[in-house]
Amino acid sequence: MDSLDEAVAALGQPERECLERLIALARAAAPDAVAGVSYGIPVLKVGGKPLIGVTASARHLAVHPFSPAVVDQVRGRLGDYSLSTGTIRFTPEHPLPATVVVEIVRARRAEITGSA
Repeated sequence: MDSLDEAVAALGQPERECLERLIALARAAAPDAVAGVSYGIPVLKVGGKPLIGVTASARHLAVHPFSPAVVDQVRGRLGDYSLSTGTIRFTPEHPLPATVVVEIVRARRAEITGSA
């Protein structure tokens, strides 16, 4: 088990299931990504750079694309989610749409690799 899987496995339900789904979508969209830690956050990395990270707090879950530009790219489809410069917050009851997760991963991967 890698650091990302270990961090998620430590969570209770329904948070664990929600983040497992998000990570599975991210891994499918970026099969070359590897698990790691960046800025103290469990992440998937591409080319040694953080692709996407996930965290859980008492009130919400969060995905971190490490890119304000990527958050801005999907902002229009996330009207009722809490957003900040590099973070998108959600709950298991109101998870991120799969299409948005895939778009986030593909956009961030393109930033890292310099290809679309």
